[in-house]
Amino acid sequence: MTETYRQWMHAWEARLCSRATDRVVRPFEWGLDWTRNWPVSGLSQQNGHSEEAWLRILNQAAIARSDEFYGYQTPADFLLTGNQLAFTSPVETAYVQNNVVRGHWFPAKRSPVEPRPGKKAVIVLPHWNSHAEQHVGLCRGISLLGISALRLSLPYHDRRMPPELKRADYAVSSNVARTIDATRQAVIDVRCCVDWLESQGYEKIGMVGTSLGSCYAFLASAHDKRLEVNVFNHCSTQFADVVWTGLSTQHIRQSLEGVLSLEELRDVWAAISPVHYMHRFREMRKRSLLVYGKYDTTFLPEFSQAVVDGFRDLDLDHTVAALPCGHYTMGETPFKFLDGYHICAFLKREL
Repeated sequence: MTETYRQWMHAWEARLCSRATDRVVRPFEWGLDWTRNWPVSGLSQQNGHSEEAWLRILNQAAIARSDEFYGYQTPADFLLTGNQLAFTSPVETAYVQNNVVRGHWFPAKRSPVEPRPGKKAVIVLPHWNSHAEQHVGLCRGISLLGISALRLSLPYHDRRMPPELKRADYAVSSNVARTIDATRQAVIDVRCCVDWLESQGYEKIGMVGTSLGSCYAFLASAHDKRLEVNVFNHCSTQFADVVWTGLSTQHIRQSLEGVLSLEELRDVWAAISPVHYMHRFREMRKRSLLVYGKYDTTFLPEFSQAVVDGFRDLDLDHTVAALPCGHYTMGETPFKFLDGYHICAFLKREL
Protein backbone atom coordinates (compact mmCIF):
# COMPACT_ATOMS: atom_id res chain seq x y z
CA MET A 1 0.00 0.00 0.00
CA THR A 2 2.81 2.42 0.90
CA GLU A 3 4.62 1.87 -2.40
CA THR A 4 1.38 2.21 -4.37
CA TYR A 5 0.62 5.47 -2.59
CA ARG A 6 4.14 6.76 -3.25
CA GLN A 7 3.83 6.00 -6.97
CA TRP A 8 0.41 7.65 -7.10
CA MET A 9 1.69 10.73 -5.29
CA HIS A 10 4.77 11.04 -7.51
CA ALA A 11 2.59 10.77 -10.60
CA TRP A 12 0.34 13.52 -9.24
CA GLU A 13 3.41 15.67 -8.55
CA ALA A 14 4.65 15.13 -12.11
CA ARG A 15 1.28 16.15 -13.57
CA LEU A 16 1.17 19.33 -11.51
CA CYS A 17 4.75 20.20 -12.40
CA SER A 18 4.13 19.68 -16.12
CA ARG A 19 1.35 22.28 -16.16
CA ALA A 20 4.03 24.96 -16.55
CA THR A 21 5.03 25.00 -20.22
CA ASP A 22 7.06 28.23 -20.18
CA ARG A 23 10.28 27.02 -18.55
CA VAL A 24 13.32 28.24 -20.46
CA VAL A 25 16.74 26.60 -20.56
CA ARG A 26 18.93 29.67 -20.26
CA PRO A 27 22.66 29.74 -21.00
CA PHE A 28 25.09 29.23 -18.14
CA GLU A 29 26.62 32.45 -16.74
CA TRP A 30 28.99 33.11 -13.88
CA GLY A 31 27.48 36.58 -13.56
CA LEU A 32 30.46 38.23 -11.89
CA ASP A 33 29.02 41.69 -12.64
CA TRP A 34 26.43 40.93 -9.95
CA THR A 35 29.16 40.69 -7.30
CA ARG A 36 30.40 44.26 -7.62
CA ASN A 37 28.12 45.74 -4.96
CA TRP A 38 28.55 42.93 -2.45
CA PRO A 39 30.25 44.25 0.69
CA VAL A 40 32.73 41.35 0.61
CA SER A 41 33.83 41.87 -2.99
CA GLY A 42 36.35 44.52 -2.02
CA LEU A 43 38.13 42.39 0.56
CA SER A 44 40.40 40.87 -2.08
CA GLN A 45 40.91 40.93 -5.83
CA GLN A 46 40.21 38.33 -8.48
CA ASN A 47 43.73 38.58 -9.86
CA GLY A 48 44.38 35.35 -11.78
CA HIS A 49 41.60 33.32 -10.16
CA SER A 50 39.14 31.59 -12.44
CA GLU A 51 35.48 32.60 -12.23
CA GLU A 52 34.70 29.51 -10.18
CA ALA A 53 37.62 30.05 -7.79
CA TRP A 54 36.74 33.72 -7.35
CA LEU A 55 33.11 32.93 -6.56
CA ARG A 56 34.25 30.30 -4.09
CA ILE A 57 36.40 32.90 -2.35
CA LEU A 58 33.52 35.39 -2.25
CA ASN A 59 31.18 32.76 -0.81
CA GLN A 60 33.65 31.93 1.93
CA ALA A 61 34.04 35.61 2.72
CA ALA A 62 30.26 36.10 2.76
CA ILE A 63 29.80 33.27 5.26
CA ALA A 64 32.65 34.52 7.47
CA ARG A 65 31.30 38.09 7.38
CA SER A 66 27.62 37.38 6.92
CA ASP A 67 26.60 40.32 9.13
CA GLU A 68 28.05 42.55 6.44
CA PHE A 69 26.86 40.48 3.51
CA TYR A 70 23.27 40.51 4.76
CA GLY A 71 23.58 43.95 6.33
CA TYR A 72 21.68 47.05 5.13
CA GLN A 73 20.49 50.56 5.87
CA THR A 74 16.82 50.93 6.72
CA PRO A 75 14.89 52.61 3.88
CA ALA A 76 13.41 56.04 4.56
CA ASP A 77 10.50 55.79 2.13
CA PHE A 78 8.10 53.20 3.59
CA LEU A 79 4.64 53.97 2.21
CA LEU A 80 1.42 52.15 3.08
CA THR A 81 -1.37 52.95 0.63
CA GLY A 82 -4.53 51.16 1.62
CA ASN A 83 -3.31 47.61 2.18
CA GLN A 84 -0.25 47.93 -0.09
CA LEU A 85 3.21 48.58 1.36
CA ALA A 86 6.05 49.82 -0.85
CA PHE A 87 9.62 50.91 -0.24
CA THR A 88 12.95 51.03 -2.04
CA SER A 89 15.09 47.93 -1.59
CA PRO A 90 18.56 48.65 -0.16
CA VAL A 91 19.87 46.29 -2.85
CA GLU A 92 19.87 48.08 -6.18
CA THR A 93 19.63 46.03 -9.36
CA ALA A 94 19.48 46.90 -13.05
CA TYR A 95 15.70 46.40 -13.01
CA VAL A 96 13.56 49.34 -11.88
CA GLN A 97 10.55 47.17 -11.08
CA ASN A 98 12.58 44.85 -8.87
CA ASN A 99 14.06 47.71 -6.86
CA VAL A 100 10.68 48.57 -5.32
CA VAL A 101 9.67 46.10 -2.61
CA ARG A 102 5.96 45.28 -2.48
CA GLY A 103 3.95 43.95 0.43
CA HIS A 104 0.26 43.11 0.86
CA TRP A 105 -0.89 44.07 4.36
CA PHE A 106 -3.50 42.11 6.34
CA PRO A 107 -4.07 43.82 9.71
CA ALA A 108 -5.28 41.62 12.53
CA LYS A 109 -9.00 41.31 13.14
CA ARG A 110 -9.94 42.57 16.55
CA SER A 111 -11.75 40.29 18.95
CA PRO A 112 -12.88 40.54 22.59
CA VAL A 113 -10.59 37.62 23.43
CA GLU A 114 -7.44 39.41 22.26
CA PRO A 115 -7.92 43.17 22.77
CA ARG A 116 -4.36 44.00 21.61
CA PRO A 117 -3.84 42.10 18.36
CA GLY A 118 -1.67 44.83 16.86
CA LYS A 119 1.37 43.76 18.87
CA LYS A 120 1.89 40.55 16.87
CA ALA A 121 2.73 40.22 13.18
CA VAL A 122 4.00 37.66 10.68
CA ILE A 123 5.89 38.16 7.43
CA VAL A 124 4.79 35.64 4.78
CA LEU A 125 7.26 34.67 2.05
CA PRO A 126 5.64 32.74 -0.83
CA HIS A 127 7.11 30.10 -3.09
CA TRP A 128 9.15 30.50 -6.27
CA ASN A 129 7.07 31.72 -9.23
CA SER A 130 4.12 32.55 -6.99
CA HIS A 131 1.67 35.11 -8.35
CA ALA A 132 0.36 38.04 -6.33
CA GLU A 133 -2.81 36.32 -5.12
CA GLN A 134 -1.16 33.18 -3.80
CA HIS A 135 -0.76 32.83 -0.01
CA VAL A 136 -3.40 35.55 0.43
CA GLY A 137 -5.80 32.99 1.93
CA LEU A 138 -3.19 32.01 4.50
CA CYS A 139 -2.63 35.67 5.38
CA ARG A 140 -6.34 36.23 5.87
CA GLY A 141 -6.52 33.17 8.10
CA ILE A 142 -3.60 34.41 10.19
CA SER A 143 -5.24 37.82 10.58
CA LEU A 144 -8.34 36.14 12.00
CA LEU A 145 -6.15 34.78 14.81
CA GLY A 146 -5.36 38.31 15.97
CA ILE A 147 -1.99 38.31 14.19
CA SER A 148 -1.31 40.81 11.42
CA ALA A 149 0.28 39.43 8.25
CA LEU A 150 2.47 41.03 5.59
CA ARG A 151 2.75 39.06 2.35
CA LEU A 152 6.02 40.02 0.72
CA SER A 153 6.60 39.84 -3.03
CA LEU A 154 9.93 38.12 -3.59
CA PRO A 155 12.60 39.65 -5.86
CA TYR A 156 11.68 39.37 -9.54
CA HIS A 157 8.16 38.16 -8.70
CA ASP A 158 4.71 39.50 -9.68
CA ARG A 159 4.84 43.33 -9.58
CA ARG A 160 8.64 43.21 -9.25
CA MET A 161 9.09 41.16 -12.42
CA PRO A 162 10.97 42.77 -15.35
CA PRO A 163 8.77 43.06 -18.46
CA GLU A 164 10.79 40.56 -20.51
CA LEU A 165 10.00 37.72 -18.08
CA LYS A 166 7.03 35.40 -17.78
CA ARG A 167 8.50 33.51 -14.83
CA ALA A 168 10.69 34.64 -11.93
CA ASP A 169 13.75 33.22 -13.67
CA TYR A 170 16.13 35.83 -12.33
CA ALA A 171 15.52 34.70 -8.74
CA VAL A 172 16.88 31.19 -9.36
CA SER A 173 18.72 30.40 -12.56
CA SER A 174 21.92 29.21 -14.19
CA ASN A 175 23.38 32.68 -13.64
CA VAL A 176 25.31 31.80 -10.49
CA ALA A 177 26.04 35.22 -9.00
CA ARG A 178 22.66 36.70 -9.91
CA THR A 179 20.96 33.91 -7.96
CA ILE A 180 23.10 34.81 -4.94
CA ASP A 181 22.31 38.50 -5.38
CA ALA A 182 18.57 37.82 -5.55
CA THR A 183 18.79 35.78 -2.35
CA ARG A 184 20.77 38.49 -0.59
CA GLN A 185 18.18 41.03 -1.70
CA ALA A 186 15.30 38.89 -0.42
CA VAL A 187 16.92 38.50 3.01
CA ILE A 188 17.58 42.23 3.30
CA ASP A 189 14.06 43.09 2.13
CA VAL A 190 12.65 40.85 4.87
CA ARG A 191 14.73 42.58 7.52
CA CYS A 192 13.49 45.95 6.25
CA CYS A 193 9.94 44.71 6.73
CA VAL A 194 10.80 43.90 10.34
CA ASP A 195 11.98 47.50 10.72
CA TRP A 196 8.67 48.77 9.35
CA LEU A 197 6.64 46.52 11.63
CA GLU A 198 8.59 47.75 14.65
CA SER A 199 7.96 51.34 13.58
CA GLN A 200 4.25 50.51 13.62
CA GLY A 201 4.43 49.28 17.22
CA TYR A 202 4.69 45.53 16.67
CA GLU A 203 6.67 43.75 19.35
CA LYS A 204 6.31 40.05 18.51
CA ILE A 205 7.26 39.23 14.94
CA GLY A 206 7.32 35.87 13.21
CA MET A 207 7.74 34.55 9.71
CA VAL A 208 6.30 31.92 7.39
CA GLY A 209 8.37 30.90 4.37
CA THR A 210 7.33 28.36 1.74
CA SER A 211 9.73 26.55 -0.61
CA LEU A 212 12.19 29.18 -1.91
CA GLY A 213 10.60 31.53 0.61
CA SER A 214 11.54 29.05 3.33
CA CYS A 215 15.23 29.32 2.39
CA TYR A 216 14.99 33.11 2.42
CA ALA A 217 13.19 32.96 5.75
CA PHE A 218 15.88 30.85 7.41
CA LEU A 219 18.69 33.10 6.20
CA ALA A 220 16.83 36.20 7.38
CA SER A 221 16.03 34.69 10.78
CA ALA A 222 19.63 33.53 11.26
CA HIS A 223 20.69 37.16 10.87
CA ASP A 224 17.89 38.86 12.78
CA LYS A 225 17.12 38.03 16.41
CA ARG A 226 13.77 39.84 16.18
CA LEU A 227 12.28 36.98 14.16
CA GLU A 228 11.61 34.72 17.13
CA VAL A 229 8.92 32.43 15.68
CA ASN A 230 9.49 30.76 12.31
CA VAL A 231 7.62 28.38 10.03
CA PHE A 232 9.79 26.72 7.40
CA ASN A 233 7.26 25.22 4.98
CA HIS A 234 9.53 22.86 2.98
CA CYS A 235 13.15 22.91 4.07
CA SER A 236 16.58 21.81 2.90
CA THR A 237 20.20 22.25 3.93
CA GLN A 238 21.88 23.03 0.58
CA PHE A 239 20.55 25.43 -2.05
CA ALA A 240 22.48 23.55 -4.74
CA ASP A 241 21.02 20.14 -3.88
CA VAL A 242 17.44 21.32 -4.40
CA VAL A 243 18.23 22.84 -7.79
CA TRP A 244 20.24 19.79 -8.86
CA THR A 245 17.72 17.13 -7.88
CA GLY A 246 14.36 18.93 -7.88
CA LEU A 247 11.70 18.06 -10.43
CA SER A 248 10.85 21.71 -11.07
CA THR A 249 14.45 22.86 -11.65
CA GLN A 250 15.71 20.33 -14.17
CA HIS A 251 15.81 23.02 -16.86
CA ILE A 252 18.32 24.91 -14.70
CA ARG A 253 20.40 21.80 -14.09
CA GLN A 254 20.65 21.28 -17.86
CA SER A 255 22.64 24.52 -18.07
CA LEU A 256 24.66 23.99 -14.91
CA GLU A 257 25.88 20.43 -15.21
CA GLY A 258 27.87 21.02 -18.35
CA VAL A 259 30.10 23.37 -16.36
CA LEU A 260 29.79 22.45 -12.68
CA SER A 261 29.45 19.29 -10.64
CA LEU A 262 27.06 19.20 -7.70
CA GLU A 263 29.97 19.53 -5.27
CA GLU A 264 31.27 22.59 -7.11
CA LEU A 265 27.79 24.12 -7.21
CA ARG A 266 27.52 23.70 -3.44
CA ASP A 267 30.72 25.73 -3.08
CA VAL A 268 29.64 28.61 -5.30
CA TRP A 269 26.18 28.76 -3.66
CA ALA A 270 27.43 28.18 -0.12
CA ALA A 271 26.59 31.71 1.05
CA ILE A 272 22.89 31.16 0.36
CA SER A 273 22.67 27.65 1.86
CA PRO A 274 21.01 27.35 5.30
CA VAL A 275 23.42 24.61 6.44
CA HIS A 276 26.20 27.17 6.89
CA TYR A 277 24.19 29.24 9.35
CA MET A 278 22.75 26.56 11.64
CA HIS A 279 25.10 27.38 14.52
CA ARG A 280 24.38 31.06 14.09
CA PHE A 281 20.66 30.27 14.25
CA ARG A 282 21.27 28.37 17.50
CA GLU A 283 22.76 31.45 19.15
CA MET A 284 19.36 33.16 19.11
CA ARG A 285 16.24 32.08 20.94
CA LYS A 286 13.99 30.79 18.17
CA ARG A 287 10.92 28.59 17.99
CA SER A 288 10.43 26.83 14.68
CA LEU A 289 7.96 24.64 12.83
CA LEU A 290 9.50 22.43 10.14
CA VAL A 291 6.98 21.24 7.55
CA TYR A 292 7.79 18.89 4.70
CA GLY A 293 6.15 16.39 2.36
CA LYS A 294 7.06 12.74 2.71
CA TYR A 295 6.76 12.33 -1.07
CA ASP A 296 8.32 15.60 -2.20
CA THR A 297 10.08 15.45 -5.58
CA THR A 298 11.33 19.06 -5.44
CA PHE A 299 12.72 19.30 -1.91
CA LEU A 300 13.60 15.62 -1.53
CA PRO A 301 12.54 14.22 1.87
CA GLU A 302 16.11 13.28 2.79
CA PHE A 303 17.09 16.95 2.55
CA SER A 304 14.25 17.95 4.87
CA GLN A 305 15.13 15.14 7.26
CA ALA A 306 18.70 16.45 7.34
CA VAL A 307 17.31 19.79 8.55
CA VAL A 308 15.26 18.03 11.21
CA ASP A 309 18.33 16.07 12.31
CA GLY A 310 20.36 19.26 12.46
CA PHE A 311 17.77 21.01 14.62
CA ARG A 312 17.66 18.00 16.94
CA ASP A 313 21.45 17.67 17.18
CA LEU A 314 21.77 21.36 18.04
CA ASP A 315 18.93 21.08 20.55
CA LEU A 316 16.89 23.79 18.86
CA ASP A 317 13.31 24.44 19.92
CA HIS A 318 11.29 22.98 17.06
CA THR A 319 8.18 21.08 16.01
CA VAL A 320 7.99 18.82 12.95
CA ALA A 321 5.02 18.18 10.67
CA ALA A 322 5.70 15.55 7.99
CA LEU A 323 2.68 15.52 5.67
CA PRO A 324 1.63 12.60 3.43
CA CYS A 325 2.06 14.58 0.21
CA GLY A 326 4.66 16.13 -2.06
CA HIS A 327 5.73 19.65 -2.97
CA TYR A 328 3.06 20.68 -5.46
CA THR A 329 0.38 18.56 -3.82
CA MET A 330 0.87 20.43 -0.54
CA GLY A 331 -0.96 23.25 -2.29
CA GLU A 332 -3.87 20.98 -3.26
CA THR A 333 -6.94 19.80 -1.38
CA PRO A 334 -6.90 18.30 1.23
CA PHE A 335 -3.23 18.87 2.03
CA LYS A 336 -3.33 22.66 1.83
CA PHE A 337 -5.85 22.70 4.65
CA LEU A 338 -3.76 20.34 6.74
CA ASP A 339 -0.70 22.50 6.10
CA GLY A 340 -2.62 25.65 6.96
CA TYR A 341 -3.86 24.10 10.19
CA HIS A 342 -0.33 23.24 11.33
CA ILE A 343 0.93 26.72 10.45
CA CYS A 344 -1.90 28.64 12.09
CA ALA A 345 -1.96 26.46 15.20
CA PHE A 346 1.78 26.92 15.67
CA LEU A 347 1.61 30.69 15.23
CA LYS A 348 -1.36 30.98 17.57
CA ARG A 349 0.45 28.98 20.23
CA GLU A 350 3.95 30.40 19.94
CA LEU A 351 3.62 34.03 18.89
